[in-house]
Amino acid sequence: MPPSDDAEATRAALADVRAAALGCVACKLAGDRTQVVFGTGNPGTPMVLVGQSPGEQEDRLGEPFVGRAGQLLNECLQECGIKRKHIWITNIVKCRPWERTTGGRGRNRDPEEDEIAACRPWIEAELALIRPRVIVCIGAPSATLILGREVAISRDRGGWFTEHPFRPAHVMPVFHPAYLLRQHGPAFDELRRQFVADLDSARRMAVKLLHEPAPSAAPPTPPAQMSLFDEEGG
Repeated sequence: MPPSDDAEATRAALADVRAAALGCVACKLAGDRTQVVFGTGNPGTPMVLVGQSPGEQEDRLGEPFVGRAGQLLNECLQECGIKRKHIWITNIVKCRPWERTTGGRGRNRDPEEDEIAACRPWIEAELALIRPRVIVCIGAPSATLILGREVAISRDRGGWFTEHPFRPAHVMPVFHPAYLLRQHGPAFDELRRQFVADLDSARRMAVKLLHEPAPSAAPPTPPAQMSLFDEEGG
């Protein structure tokens, strides 16, 4: 089935936003980046994954979640029957926050509050254009921005939240795969199990919401996208 006019319009609008973001110099991260890492995927999706910020590999390749954490994310998505090309994956900060080390490669760091604030218009634009039914927040920083309050992942992961600045999307915080990679043995196995279960719960919520009337004047998701989230995990 060919893309709908609405899907094409969304794709074109996101391309314009991306083009503007590539030239952003709103914070100090612009001076040390290799490139801006904008969101990628399917703009007609009902589900968006929002992480924190690019790492070294993302900064080099220009795509979110392509390092070790991204590989683990891909594996877990696949277990749920979700392909990356069927969803939208992005970060709240589009440039890599890092600090120089004696080895020369640099070390990733958490983005600072002013960096998150400077980058906020880009994630707001992405979500306003895509209008997802489900937002999966990967890690506490993205969940804090999306929900508009402090989030404790150990307490809030796997839960659904509907009161936030990005309504009417249903929002679920989850562990960051980079956190899972720092665990070993049974701890890693259990956290990975929880992570897969949370992603599958998000998929199922997207399925459920796709079969309900849109909560606003937003255009319906094209049928070609609905089939990507059927109950068999197609």
